Amino acid sequence: MSKPLGFEKPLGMRDILPDVLEKQRWLEQQVKACMKQWGYREIATPTLEYYDTVGGASATLDNKLFKLLDSEGKTVVLRPDMTAPIARVASSLLKEEPLPLRLMYTANVFRAQKNEAGRNAEFTQLGIEYLGSSSVDADAEAIALAVSVLKAAGVGVFKIAVGHIGFLEGLLEEIVEKKEDREKLKEFLYYRDYVGFRHYVKEMALPEAGAARLYELLKLRGGKDLLDRAEAITINGQARKAVTNLRQLWEALEAYQVEQYILLDLNLLSNLDYYTGILFEGYAANQGFSICTGGRYDGLMAQFGRPCPATGFAVQMDSLIEAADYQPARPKKFLILYHAAQRTEALEKARVLRTGENAVVIAQRKEEWTQASTAPYTEVIDLTGEEAT
Repeated sequence: MSKPLGFEKPLGMRDILPDVLEKQRWLEQQVKACMKQWGYREIATPTLEYYDTVGGASATLDNKLFKLLDSEGKTVVLRPDMTAPIARVASSLLKEEPLPLRLMYTANVFRAQKNEAGRNAEFTQLGIEYLGSSSVDADAEAIALAVSVLKAAGVGVFKIAVGHIGFLEGLLEEIVEKKEDREKLKEFLYYRDYVGFRHYVKEMALPEAGAARLYELLKLRGGKDLLDRAEAITINGQARKAVTNLRQLWEALEAYQVEQYILLDLNLLSNLDYYTGILFEGYAANQGFSICTGGRYDGLMAQFGRPCPATGFAVQMDSLIEAADYQPARPKKFLILYHAAQRTEALEKARVLRTGENAVVIAQRKEEWTQASTAPYTEVIDLTGEEAT
């Protein structure tokens, strides 16, 4: 017989305790207020979606989806992200609204984990989707808003790494003939395994000029000046168009006055395969995981019958909690102790105290109280006049 499950939780699920949840709620408030100032409207979608619609359109791997059968025998999934559900809504309930659409959300998403992964299977994301604009101004707005969000959340030191999937794809296609070799090189880049990348390039026995261009790719991280170096290793094709796109983006970011937060990284890749152009990730100082991820995904909306360009980003709440400098307002906390005969007096005193600004008041029967329970309170008002026990 299996051991009964008493305190265990399903793999990857967790409880959020009061102090952490207080910080999370504060962060949600700051981030949402910032997004609303930029004209984004909040939207909510169901936790469960049909696999054939949202599940199939999501960029999340199939083995990461939580699948269930509903009462009619149809396969549903716990939403693995919010981008696909919002694309569904924008193509149906909001199909009569003119583009562009600016939508924002706060939601828990679900991705199955393996025992050895040690990651959360349920986590909170806050994000935006900007639907209907192919201009570089839309990309710049998403990145500049990400900067504003991280500042509003109290993240002191951070950088937004910006890349372009078109540059990487185009350069690799110019130099490496076999698709499987290109995919392997992208895998090395995704995991930041530059030693493995160099070794694999050497094993392919490419012409010297081609290998030199790939080695130069690894150095393309920095400011605006690296764009000239990037252009120098491309031929007039997809990769060079991407460089032009990045130049235009940088000019727009300068207009937003956020260039000091931007790091160009032309090795940047995502594990989501729907990105089609500019992509970006936000990192805080002394953190190994990204706080936010985003980019352009111009092909997704067509899957729901409303083809249009789109961009957006999502903030990972767990990482934001770790990075944000949060100093909660400390309220005055009152504890009123009373006996049954003093209930009316105690509750009236509690009512009056609660009218004060930033006051927390608890009225407690004396016989249910112990000395150890007073620790969190600024002031204890004992109406009984008895000694503590």
